[in-house]
Amino acid sequence: MEFTKGHGTGNDFVILPDPDGALDLTPGLVAALCDRRRGLGADGVLRVVRAAKHPEGAALAGDAEWFMDYRNADGSVAEMCGNGARVFVRYLLETGLATPSGAALPVATRAGVVRALVEGDTVSVEMRRPQLYDVATAALGGLTLSGTAVDVGNPHLVCALPGSLDLAGLDLTRAPVFDTGVFPSGVNVEFTAPGDPVSGTDVHVLMRVYERGSAETLSCGTGACAVAAVALRDAGRDTGTATVDVPGGRLTVTVTDDSCWLAGPALLIATGTVTLPTS
Repeated sequence: MEFTKGHGTGNDFVILPDPDGALDLTPGLVAALCDRRRGLGADGVLRVVRAAKHPEGAALAGDAEWFMDYRNADGSVAEMCGNGARVFVRYLLETGLATPSGAALPVATRAGVVRALVEGDTVSVEMRRPQLYDVATAALGGLTLSGTAVDVGNPHLVCALPGSLDLAGLDLTRAPVFDTGVFPSGVNVEFTAPGDPVSGTDVHVLMRVYERGSAETLSCGTGACAVAAVALRDAGRDTGTATVDVPGGRLTVTVTDDSCWLAGPALLIATGTVTLPTS
């Protein structure tokens, strides 16, 4: 079948066009496609399907034509992916499945309908305002770090490192241990450190992330939104703009009274055909 490869600040995806929902997208198929040695290699799969043709998107078909069926690299289903949504919109526009206009483009997801705006290389998506709801811990090696649980349509745990720890020195080759009672469906764990002031934004944060179902990734859009909300809260602000630097680049997050905008580059880098595995 045909595929496109794209990424947003290094968070990379295999994009599969399936407008009529004919593809049986099994966990095994997703994992095979995302395998970095035997497949195409990616942090996840974005299936492009009409909302009316997908059982989880049909109820949103009146608000958005297209449904983003996102799967993590291990084949598990995810509610939302911020960078994935930005790459998804880039694909819709460059393939002519959606028409550029001054209005925001709606996209249906498992977390509801998001809206997107495109300006040059930058794609911005408006998502729900992050909800900060609990204090929890993550264990990493011999470390136990306190963090804030955040809902951005999917679950996050944001752990600010004490000044004595180096963000770049964290070993994220193994998954952090968390309380499954707080996060029964798993969680993306973000580790943060303060950055130097950046003109035009209220806070600047450095971030690394271990994503459920994908291990450490170069970027996580919803994770950047969660980190921004926590950093703004810690700065005494309910709203504002944050610069979030991830290993794959820079994202800008604007938290408003009732939503959150995630902005950054979204690029398509390859197209081709792939032979699907039979088992």
